[in-house]
Amino acid sequence: MSMGAYDEDEHERREKKNTTVETDFDDERTEYQGKLEYDSGDSAEALLDQFQRIKSS
Repeated sequence: MSMGAYDEDEHERREKKNTTVETDFDDERTEYQGKLEYDSGDSAEALLDQFQRIKSS
């Protein structure tokens, strides 16, 4: 077979490979336990003032 010739077996092999879905992975969700806290920090005005100071530096 010459280079670039149509190979039906190769085409079918690639098509099968591309349409197969692997399900070997763990599809269960991980459950995290604990507590999440965040501090909103300064007021919007204080943050804008800080931004202006940084911007003008």
